[in-house]
Amino acid sequence: MSMQKSTINTRLLMSSLVISSLLAGCASTAKPNELDPWEGWNRGTQEFNDDLDKAVLKPMAKGYQWITPKFVDDGITNFFSNMNDIGVTLNDFMQLKMTQGGMDASRFLINTTAGVAGFVDVANMIDLPKHNEDFGQTLGFWGVPTGNYLVVPFMGASSPREVVGAIGDALMNPLTYTFAVAGGGAAISAVNAGAKTVDVTDKRADLIPTEKIVNEASVDRYSFIKNAYQQRREYLLHDGNVPEEEEPQLEEAAATDGASATKTNFPAPAISNNKPGSAPVSDNSKHFLEISAPAKK
Repeated sequence: MSMQKSTINTRLLMSSLVISSLLAGCASTAKPNELDPWEGWNRGTQEFNDDLDKAVLKPMAKGYQWITPKFVDDGITNFFSNMNDIGVTLNDFMQLKMTQGGMDASRFLINTTAGVAGFVDVANMIDLPKHNEDFGQTLGFWGVPTGNYLVVPFMGASSPREVVGAIGDALMNPLTYTFAVAGGGAAISAVNAGAKTVDVTDKRADLIPTEKIVNEASVDRYSFIKNAYQQRREYLLHDGNVPEEEEPQLEEAAATDGASATKTNFPAPAISNNKPGSAPVSDNSKHFLEISAPAKK
């Protein structure tokens, strides 16, 4: 009996080794996409983010829209946009855009004072438009390569350069320091966490109209979001004037991914979520769905 069990176990072991060898051979012959070498990770992470969005963020955003009056929604959007103008101004100067930096600094001062802490976009009423600059663009301005496309858990479409840029932007946001300045009190921690939750929920609510476009216009949702994100980042980095030599690379990437809904020799489609009294350009925070191009500066 023991001899029979030994024979069966040996056969199972040999079968397992053969199957493992075949699978390993298949894996070694499958060539990764040279234009998207992290595609396997990216698709899995996007699926995780989508599931989280459907289970948590989207229901919160819909509830937020239902209970929040429009003028309050506009005010909240303006408040966080005004906080973002601090980082925009610093990135202006780091990119040697002195005139634009002066305009964005004026926006912040005017909206913080006359605009009641930024809840009213007074600067927009006097023709001081909002610009979209972030630390990722600053790194690109100084020659730091973007790296491969990367989908980050909870953060969404990104790249190694933009991950570092997001850290830099967080360091420029005054809300980041409320915990440290207040000595780490529980009440301040709760306020800080609540502010961030409201910010994320408000931004997700503004993206609900965009979601329908992504779902209906794309054959492959992953490829659509990837190509739209990359186009948008190039558009922002070059202030809407993408060099012609970079266009064939984007076109080749689109052809490889099979995304028939986008063409890369034009800027990403401008999808406006602006509301009366709100900033004309949405900020550059990272979202699960971030495909809209900003208004031309």
